[in-house]
Amino acid sequence: MLTTQVLVLNRFFIPVSVTSLKRAFILLYGGAAKAVSEDYETYDFKSWSDITTARDEDCVKTVSRIIKAPRVILLLRYEGYFKKQPRFNRINIFRRDNSICQYCGKTFMKQELTLDHVIPKSQGGTSVWENVVCSCGKCNRKKGGKTPEQANMKILNKPVKPKWGPFSNVFIKAVRYKEWEPFLNFVDVSYWNVELEN
Repeated sequence: MLTTQVLVLNRFFIPVSVTSLKRAFILLYGGAAKAVSEDYETYDFKSWSDITTARDEDCVKTVSRIIKAPRVILLLRYEGYFKKQPRFNRINIFRRDNSICQYCGKTFMKQELTLDHVIPKSQGGTSVWENVVCSCGKCNRKKGGKTPEQANMKILNKPVKPKWGPFSNVFIKAVRYKEWEPFLNFVDVSYWNVELEN
C-alpha cells in the first residue's frame, strides 16, 4: 500500500510529479505538503488524519488510527517543475514512437512490438535513446543484424531522447485515480491551447 502512487502538485495546483504514498505521508507529516480532497480542499496532516474513511477506501492503519490514503498532495512552497530525465525503458520508447513500427509505419499493440537497435549491437550499436526504436516482429526479423541501409529499409523517424514531463516515468493508464482527473485534464487543456513560439 505504501508504494502506491500519489500525484504531486506545485503550489499553483499544476502536476509536477508522482511519488509514493510513503513519501507523501512524510511530506504531509513534515508540513511541506497538504493533502487535496476531491472537493479541492487542502488538509494538513492532523486534519487529514481526522477524516473518517469508508470501508472500501484505501487506507493505512497505524497503532492508534486508520488514515485515508491521499491520492493528491500539494507542495506548499514549490512553484516550478522537477528537472528530471525520462527513464530509458520500454514504456517511454513506446510512448515516444506512439506504438508505431518505425520501419513499416503500422500501429501495433505494445505486446506486438519489439525494440530494435538501429545500429545492431553486433556492429557496435548501444542501447541509448538515439539507437533504439519500436519495431514489429516482421520488420525486426527482416532487418535482422543489419543496419537499415544494409537491409534496404528506411527508418521513419530519427530516434531522439524525449523531453521529460511530469508523467514521463509513469504509465498513467496503470495508476490513474479518479482524484487525479481534474488535474490531468488541466494539463491536457493547457498542452493543446498554449500558444506556440515561432
